Amino acid sequence: MQVPLNGHSRKLRVGVLFGGRSGEHEVSLASAASIIRGLDPQKYEAVPIGITKEGHWLIGAGAQKMLPEVLRTGQRVLMSADPTESALMPLDGSPQGQKLDVVFPVIHGTFGEDGTMQGLLELAGLPFVGAGVLGSAIGMDKDVAKKLMQVAGIPVVPWLAVQRADWERQPKEIRRAIEKKFKYPIFVKPATLGSSVGMTKVHSRAELGPALDLAAEFAMKIMVERAVSAREIEVSVLGNHDPRASIPGEIVPHREFYDYAAKYLEEGTKLLIPAKLTKSEVKKVQTMAVTAFRALELSGMARVDFFIEKRGGKIFLNEVNTIPGFTSISMYPKLWGANGIPFRELVTKLIDLALEQHREKARTKYQIELPEGASGALGG
Repeated sequence: MQVPLNGHSRKLRVGVLFGGRSGEHEVSLASAASIIRGLDPQKYEAVPIGITKEGHWLIGAGAQKMLPEVLRTGQRVLMSADPTESALMPLDGSPQGQKLDVVFPVIHGTFGEDGTMQGLLELAGLPFVGAGVLGSAIGMDKDVAKKLMQVAGIPVVPWLAVQRADWERQPKEIRRAIEKKFKYPIFVKPATLGSSVGMTKVHSRAELGPALDLAAEFAMKIMVERAVSAREIEVSVLGNHDPRASIPGEIVPHREFYDYAAKYLEEGTKLLIPAKLTKSEVKKVQTMAVTAFRALELSGMARVDFFIEKRGGKIFLNEVNTIPGFTSISMYPKLWGANGIPFRELVTKLIDLALEQHREKARTKYQIELPEGASGALGG
């Protein structure tokens, strides 16, 4: 899409947000670089916006590909929450702010995928790709998401949520509660993070304490889940009010489970597209993916991850990712590519969905129109 300007059209300025203060900082840079390369240069002008691990905001010049360089030498800015001002205000005294037409957030995890960034963009009046405040917050909190999926009738792996404060105050009681509910092995991970950061497969009591300590470094709430011997199936969802699901793909990790190293640091993990499933299984995971997308109040995009037990074939929905990876090896764009939507077209569709959602929000009234003379009764 191009914006009319004095009878002419200009490119949309797309702010690509990357980096951030979460444990998934490096993954974000790889995703953002892919999106910048994927933007149609005839339609869009890329504005790289990097956030350092300390929380500083910086912008690069044009469609700068070296995103680490943006984080080192970019211009310092602040994101304005005032919708009447330019979105990015310089901190070097320059009078000219940077305007944006739409934002593509690619900050995975805390302070990017959890609703906080979406709240800032809402205040700024900016269209943005992906779920809003509520959907982002729910999707990031695996404990809350599982509860809502249960209400929607979607099977999930049995779990127990542990507050970090409780683990630190009463470790014996927490160990007892976990071992009463589960047999080993189990998985322990932060409840509000992705990319398998801080996750451990625990095989015995001796490994439980260190696993809980590790997860507690990354989140205030910890998830403990029953380990299932299962195939890992992923489905991409695209849309707002009429979402659709891609064909499923399968992750075959070369490690014991699909941890951070297997995802991003090492070779050997296989991505099978399409996954070898029966027609019934394909239909079931696609239906469950769209049901979860609606139940969690999502929009734009999501990658929905499933387990299919190797014995018995029972299907569990594992988790939903509201800002899935967009690297060259990421499942979300690969699955849509297999569905006939190449990367550049997918990025364009996501931006169009962001603008559509923004127009829909703009129809909502936020003020009431009082009859003439009624303001005095309200103390005006």
